[in-house]
Amino acid sequence: MEQEDRVSLIQQAWEVRRGNFENEIYFDYPTQTESITLTGRSCALNCAHCGGHYLKAMRSVEEIQVYEALNHNYPFRSALISGGCTPEGKVPFPDQLEFLRKLKHDVRLNFHVGLLNKQEISLLKGLADVISFDFVADRETIREVYGLDYGLEDYRRVFLALQQVLPVMPHVTLGLKGGEWCGEEAALEALSELNIDGLIFNVFIPTPGTRYADKQPLPVEEVIHFLAKARIRFPKLPLVLGCMRPKGRYRQRLDEAAVEIGLNRLVMPTPGARRKAEELQLKVIRGEECCAL
Repeated sequence: MEQEDRVSLIQQAWEVRRGNFENEIYFDYPTQTESITLTGRSCALNCAHCGGHYLKAMRSVEEIQVYEALNHNYPFRSALISGGCTPEGKVPFPDQLEFLRKLKHDVRLNFHVGLLNKQEISLLKGLADVISFDFVADRETIREVYGLDYGLEDYRRVFLALQQVLPVMPHVTLGLKGGEWCGEEAALEALSELNIDGLIFNVFIPTPGTRYADKQPLPVEEVIHFLAKARIRFPKLPLVLGCMRPKGRYRQRLDEAAVEIGLNRLVMPTPGARRKAEELQLKVIRGEECCAL
């Protein structure tokens, strides 16, 4: 895309945002949300982009139960409930229902638990405050990344079943297939028909020790272009730039542009994004929990 066209697209996206939202932006620093793995470091899928790497930074059930044993208050206000998946692509949260119900008494819960069936979904009623749901529309990507034989119709079916019971926040990871564009546009097309309340975008990060370790993220200017078009496509929908995105100069450029094109919320924004919000005279509202909450 030519520089002139790129600038025009960014301006158009900003005008759409300005015409549909208050003059404010949310910056989230999720220090009050604890990430909990229900399966420790175990995952049957060994996904190409993760390989269990991100489970290492999460707290185990046993670590959280220490607070209960000592009759201490939890030092967080909410929790992301996730973990490794079974071969069917779901986190086996029913195995930890007693623990989760105790936790729910004191903190809000965001569940990231994959492709559940209707019986499992029914167990979340009254337990989950929100569901974070990775929405993937390309069968080849699903097979290569997760090793699962599912397609768009399966993700749509589970999403609709979840929507009947709970608030659901869809996540779309740009470049999930090893830094290639593959199904992101189809995902937005499908989501546009599902009456969603918001949309979180993440960007593929090459992670050491994974099958995609040597891949590269999508070109940052292409990501900015895609997000600007999404802003125009969903003029009244809150759009979020989530916590999973490359660091360094990539993140600096992406974050500033995300403010310029009118995204409503950023997680852990760079200093440049904060300066850009000030330049655009946006009122900054600071959050301390997961952006899905």
